[in-house]
Amino acid sequence: MEQAKAIQETMLEQYGGDYRANPVLTAVGHALSKNALENVAFVQAARPQTQFRFSLELETLPVTNQKKSGRCWIFAGLNLLRERIAKKYNLEQFELSQNYTAFWDKFEKINYFLESVIDLRDRPVDDRVLTHILTTGVQDGGQWDMFVSLVEKYGVVPKAAMDETAQSSNTATMNAVLRQGLTRCAALLRRMHAEGKGLAALQAEKERMLGEFYGMLCACFGEPPRSFDFEYVDKEKHYGIVRSLTPQQFYQDYLGGDLGEYVSVIHAPTGDKPFGRTYTVDYLGNVVGGRPIRYLNVPVELLKEAVIAQLKAGETVWFGSDAGKFGDSEEGTWDDCAYDYAGAFAMDLSVSKEDGLDLRWSAMNHAMTITGVNLDEAGAPTKWKIQNSWSDDRGNKGYFVMSDSWFNRFVYQAVVRKEYLPAAQQELLGMEPVHLHPWDPMGTLAD
Repeated sequence: MEQAKAIQETMLEQYGGDYRANPVLTAVGHALSKNALENVAFVQAARPQTQFRFSLELETLPVTNQKKSGRCWIFAGLNLLRERIAKKYNLEQFELSQNYTAFWDKFEKINYFLESVIDLRDRPVDDRVLTHILTTGVQDGGQWDMFVSLVEKYGVVPKAAMDETAQSSNTATMNAVLRQGLTRCAALLRRMHAEGKGLAALQAEKERMLGEFYGMLCACFGEPPRSFDFEYVDKEKHYGIVRSLTPQQFYQDYLGGDLGEYVSVIHAPTGDKPFGRTYTVDYLGNVVGGRPIRYLNVPVELLKEAVIAQLKAGETVWFGSDAGKFGDSEEGTWDDCAYDYAGAFAMDLSVSKEDGLDLRWSAMNHAMTITGVNLDEAGAPTKWKIQNSWSDDRGNKGYFVMSDSWFNRFVYQAVVRKEYLPAAQQELLGMEPVHLHPWDPMGTLAD
């Protein structure tokens, strides 16, 4: 910072005078002294654009509740799958066990973390890749391909077969203890390598560590069932039961077993990610040997066309967005036109989607499912219906609405069947993906 200049007293005098002479800022300051900023900046005229009415709306089950955990991506994935069995058996209430999937996610992530530490055992402690892995640790969040890896390996079970616990619904303290244990393990593995121990010795020690963590997770989540009975009551109050199913059987025979037919399509309009290419993120995953992270980057118009095609076919859509921008969780809306922060402060606050990603202002941080859309006379979308996982006491019984302009700015990923992509894009899926750094914005985890 050789050429850096300090703030001068003359500058403060100028700035203060400018503020006192600005009637807009003076009035806003009075309002802000007694009111929340988002309320002062709220644009009442935008409200009619996010009314809860849609020209295409799928009938779906009541919303779920991830509570104080970062498992939105698991909830969204299981919400997509449960609609299949709900339709098949005419159910009005049904959930798949988020706890079951989260258990195996945590256990697989622990193995993935320890394997990464072993893989990077020759790196110095301030190496950027190693530092990223150590800092990230084992979080709740995840990505679509990570969800698929878990389901294809471990199957799924109804919520009744492995219900929530206090720890699965409130993960902060457990994650902190887990982070402490993983730090100790990382230090021990690196010390063993420094002492000349070979890879076989490190792998043997890692397997011993995994046994300890398995016990910890069982204490927190409960032990995952190897088999279960599928018990249900349909809308006509007819009772049914299917006995002695394995989680893998349940996924294959009752839920389709076809998650491999879905692909992640992203809209990341940054200079380093040309459209029409596939991408992966190094050291991002959970299941060693599982499905790799892979994205196809396309213009947002093409992404929306694929989403609408899947909705028209009667299936909801898993998607990822930046849920922290321009939202009202009580009303259940996301609309960038509903808040005029720039007008409130008489400032230019415009940030493009490209700059938001490149400069780390925005990235995907929450996954949900799209269950409806409103199309105008020309067939263009104006707003979207969203199934969230924040309980039914927000929005419209837990369902939200996002404006199409918000979709353009803050939706980064959608998962669709390959068949809903144009043939040219389907051919691109077989390309060797470009490798992105672990800290790339498209490597952020939805939680």
